[in-house]
Amino acid sequence: MNATVTAHELQQLIASNSVSLIDVLLPEDFACRHIAGAGNACVYEMVFLERIAECVPDRDRAVVVYDYSGTTLAARTAKEKLEHAGYRNVAILEGGLQAWQATGFAVESSAPLPPPPTVRDGVYHIDVEKSVLEWTGRNINNCHHGRIAISGGEVVLANGRPVSGSFVLDMNTITNLDLQDEGWRGMLLRHLKSEDFFDVERYPKATFELRGAAAIAGATPGAPSVEIAGLLTIKETSRSICFPAIIAAQEDGSLKAQAALDLDRTLWNVCYGSGKLYERLGMHLVNDLISVEMFIVANRP
Repeated sequence: MNATVTAHELQQLIASNSVSLIDVLLPEDFACRHIAGAGNACVYEMVFLERIAECVPDRDRAVVVYDYSGTTLAARTAKEKLEHAGYRNVAILEGGLQAWQATGFAVESSAPLPPPPTVRDGVYHIDVEKSVLEWTGRNINNCHHGRIAISGGEVVLANGRPVSGSFVLDMNTITNLDLQDEGWRGMLLRHLKSEDFFDVERYPKATFELRGAAAIAGATPGAPSVEIAGLLTIKETSRSICFPAIIAAQEDGSLKAQAALDLDRTLWNVCYGSGKLYERLGMHLVNDLISVEMFIVANRP
């Protein structure tokens, strides 16, 4: 059998009962629509080869795998995994399920494939229980990471993109997640909350004001889709920043966003241990850049 087969060639193989057919997509997609007689083993799952062994225990039997469109790596990856596992005669259906249907062959179908969730315009309130900011600070010898709670905020969408909004960080909630010793962890947190760093007694909140977003051309799922612009205020110092973000609608109508960026803390007067502001720091030298990652969940009222 060739490395690929056409829909007509597959139909002949099925008619002669000389091939096992495997749909490599999600179980929920398989339940909606698949070629009659196909088994399902989702190539994205860790148990893919276990599912294959259940469907096709004989490694000498011819196997044809298919995905939805034939334009991605799904079927090709499945073929490679099967061959590495010892299956000797594996082919890919050219054009996937779409080509099968376009040729006029029937599928077993219980429902149409569900469309992906779409972003709805309007006001979304940030879910403070599910949203968080994670930070990482470094020096040449070590790094520490932790979280800061988001205490409130909202985002307004128009034409599928954020146009305004804001959120508030409760700086008193700074935590550390890497130090296991309570004494060292407590010392670090006291230092971060002191006037050396964020001076949370005087400046208990930091804010971000969203001022717009531009779509990123050619963005695919899992890659940043918008470039966010806004004003970040820390210790009553405000600076304009831009950063890429992923924004994705969820099936329940909520919105999720994720973004990662590096900030030069000295621009917000967080100056302790900066080599460009102090001399002969020795072990007290701290990198100017702080890495920040935000995970936002927002709901329509």
